[in-house]
Amino acid sequence: MKVLELKEFNRIEIAERPDPEPGPGQVLLDLVATGICGSDIHGYTGHNGRRVPGQVMGHETVGLISALGAGLNDPALTEGAVATFNPLISCGKCSLCSAGQQQHCPERTVIGVNPELVSAFAQKIVVPAGNVVVLNADNPIAYGALIEPLAVAFHAARRARIKAGDKVLITGGGPIGQSCVLAALHEGAARVLVSEPDAGRRELCVRIGAAVVDPAAGSLPELVSGEFGGPSDVTIDAAGITSTITGALESTRFGGVVLLVGMGAPRIELPAYKVSTEERELIGSFAYTARDFDDAAAWVNQGSTVLATLISREVSMDEADAAFRGLAAADGTPGKVIVRLDRSSEASAPAAVAASRA
Repeated sequence: MKVLELKEFNRIEIAERPDPEPGPGQVLLDLVATGICGSDIHGYTGHNGRRVPGQVMGHETVGLISALGAGLNDPALTEGAVATFNPLISCGKCSLCSAGQQQHCPERTVIGVNPELVSAFAQKIVVPAGNVVVLNADNPIAYGALIEPLAVAFHAARRARIKAGDKVLITGGGPIGQSCVLAALHEGAARVLVSEPDAGRRELCVRIGAAVVDPAAGSLPELVSGEFGGPSDVTIDAAGITSTITGALESTRFGGVVLLVGMGAPRIELPAYKVSTEERELIGSFAYTARDFDDAAAWVNQGSTVLATLISREVSMDEADAAFRGLAAADGTPGKVIVRLDRSSEASAPAAVAASRA
């Protein structure tokens, strides 16, 4: 099978790897489309230290079930079914897994992060059957690659305890920030405001239901007050750098919640008194529970037309390195770039994902 291998930092190439075979309790998927995550970009550049040369990355994906391992009798798992998978693999036995907190399992591993696993920038993959989620075959198949980032956002919104009537600020309007807009609205937020310096990303956020501000236009607390009539109740930092976490803390009401889901930098500085003396809660969020993932998949299965807005373009495997390079250079792409694992460069085209299942 063909894979996209990180040959060295800032260079991905198509390589050949042996076709995997499903073992007992495993499912073999022929992958169709995999999204490029911000963490994949940081892995490509070597910025975050969480990917290594020689690795096959990728965790936002969708494909078709092609074979089942021994011992599986779930009638939903049929050959040819459209499916995605939850890339967070936990032991399923510890007290944390039993409590539905799989992301806290001490034995967790994440497909796409663990360098020992050939992951979703590959034409085939085997995964535990319990992680597979069968999808609505009537939707454009690329929608399935949006489920994982939406699950991240669902988890973040729930960790932040967003409720009906809340005014929610999101700092960072990239793909995770965009998913957080949809998750906040899903959880009942009355208004969502996105602070984002890139005009293209601001325009996309407006199209999916948010108000927007350019943080370069003035003091963020004043900009937020101008939109909300006061500070936010909840702020989600979807960028994760010093300037955005500072702006988040300064723009949230006393006693409000600031949630950090962005991973833009491994170390940040923050105004400590904005946490202590004004009693804001600062909460971290990583990945998702199995319920969050299943809920995101169920929402995507409804086929909302807003999902097409999240996808900026699709590229072939041949074009993947150029796409990674462009995204790493902040080429102005506002939304998600999807790598089609079933498509040559001649067939690649801008995202017309709403046109057909293929």
